[in-house]
Amino acid sequence: MDKSTSKNGSKGGGFSLKKLAPLIIVVLLFASFFIFGLDKYLTFRALSENRDGLLNFVSENYLTAILLYMALYIVAVACSFPGGLLMTITGGFLFGWIVGGAATVIAATIGATILFLIAATSLGEPLRKKAGPWLKKLEGGFAENALSYLLFLRLVPAFPFWLVNIAPAFLGVNLRTYVIGTLIGIIPGTFVFAFLGVGLDSIIVEQKGKYDACMASGQAGCTLDFQISSLITTEIILSFVALGVVSLLPIVIKKVRKSKTT
Repeated sequence: MDKSTSKNGSKGGGFSLKKLAPLIIVVLLFASFFIFGLDKYLTFRALSENRDGLLNFVSENYLTAILLYMALYIVAVACSFPGGLLMTITGGFLFGWIVGGAATVIAATIGATILFLIAATSLGEPLRKKAGPWLKKLEGGFAENALSYLLFLRLVPAFPFWLVNIAPAFLGVNLRTYVIGTLIGIIPGTFVFAFLGVGLDSIIVEQKGKYDACMASGQAGCTLDFQISSLITTEIILSFVALGVVSLLPIVIKKVRKSKTT
């Protein structure tokens, strides 16, 4: 391939090492997270074992603790680390549901936006230029009501957070719409989970008491564990689904009006 072809291919939005570099870094960080066993720190057991130390640190370094929490949350979201639900509930546990919820919303939005920009730059632009008419049609339909669709995807807890972070990058959603949709869309769920975190301390104390009693009795198979997901009730899920349906009303109304005029 001659230089002119290579140069034109680069300008044409093809895949290049420079464009893929941020994505490669994210993939390496994601792999390192498991290779070095960092996932063990995003568990209920780790939170229980470090409860006193965390509460003391927050009490003595409140602002620093919030900033560290936000920084960790941004990295976790940008690199698609697991444990987002536990981190959100932990934010409510450590800082209260209002401050913890607000800090989480801001951090999650920043982290999601970073991942969106990486996906859009590394893969989104080249894929849209190489894709056939089917993607163009899908992109056009999504872009027409991007905010409503994005709110629906954010509100309904049926879609993985990481997937909703990158999918709009392949559908031509602009940055402003993405940020607004993400910020507004994650507010209800974030504050609900942060509120659940306020009562997490009593669960930690109860579970730790049972574990200590089990160990003291010499029983085998004592475990210090609690499924955070068990805090999510059917009522909470149905509430999010209802909010998601409401977010689609503008699309329904627009289609009804269009059908009446044709």
